[in-house]
Amino acid sequence: MSVSEVICPPAETEEPVAVAADTTRTRKRPKPGERREQILQALAAMLEKPGADRITTAALAASLSVSEAALYRHFASKAQMFEGLIEFIEQSVFALIQQIVTREVEEGTVTPEDGARRAVRAVGVVLQFAERNPGMVRVMVGDAILFEHERLQTRMNQFFDRIESTLRQCLRPAADALGSATPTVDANVAASVLTAFMLGRMQRFARTGFRRLPTEHLDASLAMLI
Repeated sequence: MSVSEVICPPAETEEPVAVAADTTRTRKRPKPGERREQILQALAAMLEKPGADRITTAALAASLSVSEAALYRHFASKAQMFEGLIEFIEQSVFALIQQIVTREVEEGTVTPEDGARRAVRAVGVVLQFAERNPGMVRVMVGDAILFEHERLQTRMNQFFDRIESTLRQCLRPAADALGSATPTVDANVAASVLTAFMLGRMQRFARTGFRRLPTEHLDASLAMLI
């Protein structure tokens, strides 16, 4: 029987139509992986709300109109839910940064000065991602995972360590081209300053209830740092 037959059966009385209407209201079973994605989306949305530094599984389940047991059918723990968000952050940000870092190398147009420009673009990618995903920012700066398993904070620390390492690689040729006596040290310092700048912008974004945008006066600010 087709969907159209269920909704509009060739009935001669009103009663069968009412029964059919009830049938159309039957809740559809989510496709494999769909419920997991819904849980992560709901968690990210809740993190955007004021006072959402610590979210309970009861509140998360209520927002989805499911039981807490239903959540644990897809995630072994709340920490694992946050790991799902961190994985999304990692995949999204590093895919974009990788494009920036490798594109000009593949085209063979790289000069030492281009490294500084790529570093600036990488910083922009991170802050633009934060601006478009406010709930994720609470995870990135550690507010949302403060009272969760310590492995979550370790993983976010590794995320920023990896970004700093990428910035260092971009800035090393630029320091060399400027005739620095210690290009590696200069690149390390510059990368550290840029990473701290990113974290500061995201912390301000979260602290102000997402009112002060992380990309505010970004070009002018970065021009003063590099």
